[in-house]
Amino acid sequence: MPSKNLNSGFTLIEIMIVVIILAILAAAVIPRLTGRTQQAKVSRTSADIETISLALDLYSIDSGFFPTTTQGLLALRTRPSSPPTPSNWRGPYIKKSVPKDPWGQPYKYLSPGIHNKADYDLSSLGPDGVEGGGDDVTNWESENL
Repeated sequence: MPSKNLNSGFTLIEIMIVVIILAILAAAVIPRLTGRTQQAKVSRTSADIETISLALDLYSIDSGFFPTTTQGLLALRTRPSSPPTPSNWRGPYIKKSVPKDPWGQPYKYLSPGIHNKADYDLSSLGPDGVEGGGDDVTNWESENL
């Protein structure tokens, strides 16, 4: 008759110790990660603005001007039909549709710009969805420096 080995497996104390160690690790790590989501969204927004800006620069090189505010960022995907129509449009200048910001809002485009007078202003209203307030992400330097 084979003997039973009663010492195989974990005791309740051993399992509780592992759970306590995991809880301590989680308590140390989670507070460090809580602000990272918002920071990641701001970083993505900055990267989107840089990508869209590059596409706008290519559009300008080909056509000699930036799309008007009325034509908007859609001019990067489809040839504008409203004046001024670019005679040398070589788009699309972005592969996919113009993205929305990480908070689900469209990027704001103004040409000619108020902040970048000769070119264009490109911005996201940030997490609060309201212009100003210090959380907007823009393609111009902040005037509060």
